[in-house]
Amino acid sequence: MNFKDKKICVVGAGNWGFNHIKTLHAINALGGVVELNPENKNKVKNQFPEIKIFSSIDESFEQNFLGYTIATPVPTHYSLAKKIINKGYSVLIEKPMTLNASEAEDLIKLSKSRKVNIMVGHVLLFHPAIQKIKDLIDCNKIGRLQYIYSNRLNLGKVRTEEDVFWSFAPHDISIMQYLTDSYPLEINTTGGAFLQNEVYDTTITTLAYPGNIKAHIYLSWLHPFKEHRIVVIGSEGMISFEDSSKNKPLKFYDKKYAIKNNVPEKHDGEVVLIDYPMLAPLEEEMKYFIQNIEKDSFQIAGSQNGLEVIKILEQASSRKKEI
Repeated sequence: MNFKDKKICVVGAGNWGFNHIKTLHAINALGGVVELNPENKNKVKNQFPEIKIFSSIDESFEQNFLGYTIATPVPTHYSLAKKIINKGYSVLIEKPMTLNASEAEDLIKLSKSRKVNIMVGHVLLFHPAIQKIKDLIDCNKIGRLQYIYSNRLNLGKVRTEEDVFWSFAPHDISIMQYLTDSYPLEINTTGGAFLQNEVYDTTITTLAYPGNIKAHIYLSWLHPFKEHRIVVIGSEGMISFEDSSKNKPLKFYDKKYAIKNNVPEKHDGEVVLIDYPMLAPLEEEMKYFIQNIEKDSFQIAGSQNGLEVIKILEQASSRKKEI
């Protein structure tokens, strides 16, 4: 796949922005970088001396890029994306899309008027294992979808500007939106702030979706071991994906209960390891962005998905209760 003539400009060369830069460079699609920080600028210059670095977003508009990606702090997403969209460029905005739903709605309205597209960096939607789970659900491998849960736990980096819910939940909410293809009817969150006032270190969020589908998301950066696990329960089988385990196993469980003569009967069948391609999710995301940038919309991780995730974050946050 050759992206030689499809160049993307990256706004922000911090930790995650540098991952954008490296990934786009690897697929020959890196056109330029916008960065103010001298240390980050030097890092880009040293590793990619042929790439043009701009000191402002306005300076970058002098070039003719196919599109932009934004990997800057969340409070800057709205103003930067607005400038880019107003100039007639499509943009991939890192998650969360904006600080609130009204800003996201404004960007969507503007993108439609300017006839460009917005994609949101929900990178796990491009993980081959998540794609495989979606395929298994859609082809009825596990029957009727009943329950999903996600654990994202670690003794991880504690942030001061946002709590564990806003830091981690966008990943899991985007996945649940993708797998259920619906919006929750009910959202409730409990949590605990132990290290800093009103900055939650752990949260448990329950969601109820149409069709009697239930879900929960358990998040903590105050946890003795790392666990990134997704479990999907259906009427005819179950799936688990352990992203934090060695070899990242994806498993199908031929297990279920059936009610016969008003008595629950257990079927405890075999557990099968499911193969999936070991592809880098960020590279798959960038390829998808470039390949679909000139279409009417992004079917995966599009602006509506980004808006729904923010609305769920806001609803859950407004209903947070202390453990």
